[in-house]
Amino acid sequence: MNGIVRIGEKPEIARLPLFREMDDAKRERVFAGSFLQAFPPRLTLFEAGQYADFLHVLVDGLIELSASGGGRDTTMRIVEPVTSFILAAVVSDQPYLMTARTIEPSRILLVPAALIREVIRQDTALMQATMRELALAYRDLVRALADMKLRQSAERLGNYLLQQDARGSGQARFELPAGKRLLASLLGMTPENLSRALSSLAQHGVSVCGARVQINDRAALEAYARPDLLQAEAEVGRKQV
Repeated sequence: MNGIVRIGEKPEIARLPLFREMDDAKRERVFAGSFLQAFPPRLTLFEAGQYADFLHVLVDGLIELSASGGGRDTTMRIVEPVTSFILAAVVSDQPYLMTARTIEPSRILLVPAALIREVIRQDTALMQATMRELALAYRDLVRALADMKLRQSAERLGNYLLQQDARGSGQARFELPAGKRLLASLLGMTPENLSRALSSLAQHGVSVCGARVQINDRAALEAYARPDLLQAEAEVGRKQV
């Protein structure tokens, strides 16, 4: 189902850090010029090299952001709701550096790029929120690069599982947000290496059944995966903002 943003959907989107502190009238202007669209799974939303016509805000579903080169593809990020993605291309009016595909049926708020750039110039709160979101995205990139360079594959997987638990309920039980092939690509592993890493984590307090993960011994997993304390603090901060 496609259409304008309905009244019942506005509060959840308005609570996003990007829009939350905006002037009410300007926020309504953004919503009035935007529309929600439903997309089927495995659909390419845009490709690397295309210019950003819209800011995308994922309301429901799951999105893969990927990059390619030299005949190879890799998953850069798995986007979960409710959040915006590829803000940098919209703000800078530059081509996308990644390709976006739906993993499952998804609803996405499409905000015209020209409109969001115009309102950023007019609304100080939106400008500050944009700067903060871009800064957080940069820090996430640095953490991901450091993780790739400083940890072995099974350690990266263990650290990822701890992060997923922190982002969720923190009850040590959760489901992987995407298939194992995508997870392997995200962590810079082959599917075979991922399977071996999952098996090796059993001796460090983790049990996996399909997509379901149970952390049975958090202390053992933390001792093995050496979680980034700054990353843990960042996750707490994201929940509080």
